[in-house]
Amino acid sequence: MPYVQINTIKGMLNTEQKQRLLEKIADVLVEVEGGGNTEFKKSIWINIQESEAEAWSMSGLRPTSQQIAQFTTARDAGASTQNTEVAI
Repeated sequence: MPYVQINTIKGMLNTEQKQRLLEKIADVLVEVEGGGNTEFKKSIWINIQESEAEAWSMSGLRPTSQQIAQFTTARDAGASTQNTEVAI
């Protein structure tokens, strides 16, 4: 029985994105670990754990909740990250 835990910054994923992520990860586990047997999906546990932005750090960079909100607004509006001036 596989158990998958995904850690992410709170606000990065909306409900629809979380659902899509859960489905795709389950599909990959069925394919790889379950040998394609769809019954295997019944034994998969997946958890999305969200933490406040201020609890994260990457190479010394500490995002804020406001920066995450700006990033997701730009992302969801269809702006590419290359053209977005939002720094996280």
